[in-house]
Amino acid sequence: MKKTAQLTLLETTIKELGYTLRYEKGNFLGGDCRVKENKVVVVNKFLPLEGKIYTLALVISKTNPQGLSPDVQNIVNSLVKNNLFSKDLQ
Repeated sequence: MKKTAQLTLLETTIKELGYTLRYEKGNFLGGDCRVKENKVVVVNKFLPLEGKIYTLALVISKTNPQGLSPDVQNIVNSLVKNNLFSKDLQ
């Protein structure tokens, strides 16, 4: 699966999990948070495509939802579970 398709799939999954997805500029990788009663995922818009994919996969892995599609499970498992990126980036 192409990287752009992976990103689109993960973005859709994040929204289905009830999160608002925001791409912002700043000196951070990204992650999930709560703003009042809203669940928000913030991703650094200047990250390369792989970094955006990893950030979204990390949030999905933290929530550990049931019923993920096999494609999403494969992406999350290959990136997060196998520690593709260094722990220093989190």
